[in-house]
Amino acid sequence: MSPVAVPSDRRFRRAHVKPARKRRGWRALAMPIVGYAGLILLLLFGLSRLTDVAARAHLLQVDRIVVRGNDRLSGGEVLAVLEGLRGESLIWTDLDSWRRRLLASPWVRDAALRRSLPSTVEVLISERQPIGIGRLNGDLYLVDDRGVVIDQFGPQYADLDLPIIDGLSASGDRDTSTDQARADLAARVIAALRPVPDIARRLSQIDVADLHNASVILADDPAVIHLGEEQFLSRLRGYVELSSALHERVPDIEYVDLRFDERIYVRPLGPSAQNGSGAGRAASPTSRVGSRQ
Repeated sequence: MSPVAVPSDRRFRRAHVKPARKRRGWRALAMPIVGYAGLILLLLFGLSRLTDVAARAHLLQVDRIVVRGNDRLSGGEVLAVLEGLRGESLIWTDLDSWRRRLLASPWVRDAALRRSLPSTVEVLISERQPIGIGRLNGDLYLVDDRGVVIDQFGPQYADLDLPIIDGLSASGDRDTSTDQARADLAARVIAALRPVPDIARRLSQIDVADLHNASVILADDPAVIHLGEEQFLSRLRGYVELSSALHERVPDIEYVDLRFDERIYVRPLGPSAQNGSGAGRAASPTSRVGSRQ
């Protein structure tokens, strides 16, 4: 009898039977999350405490303020503006807000504050430089090249040899505000004369009421000199060279107009202006002198 082959049913093979998975409960899933969250909170709390301790450490508290660059503004005045900075956290204090306080001072043109270990804030002051004494509303004030009023002129500034500047206010003499364009005209006159100290030192007054005509008065010479709005040095130098000849012919001069090429107009002062007496011709071959009634 031949053997009969019986096919095996693979559905019942043990190798293909997989055990059922156990379902994990929600508590088992939540426990690791809670553990990690607690660890993170603990780390954050520790970091916060460490930062707080570091901020309160002596080396990280402002204990010293070093002021540099100040001249007219005393160190005590700077520290008075920065009152409250000492004792602040060197790390967290807002230096920009302290800088804005300094910029509110009329003498401070710019300021920079820098942290420096240990426990130090360095303050670098850039002061405004007065170019003249502005006559505003009947009083005298130090003004810079932008027309900013720095301080009222007084005995404490007697060492400053500066010209008086009239006509700075665009609204007349009603207040102490200044006009930027007029201040700029005065600053250009002063800057133009600076390279020639002999002339710059003689500059006594400037009038910029007319934006197109800066007028000046020199020391020991009462004549008003009209310079226009350009070539200030060359025109004034020409007048200085001819002034002796002019005063010989016109002893009392009200004003001299230098705004016209190669011609100087002179207006006599007082009765001489009525009878038409003039200055005649100048000694310089390149300049001519005429009189105005």
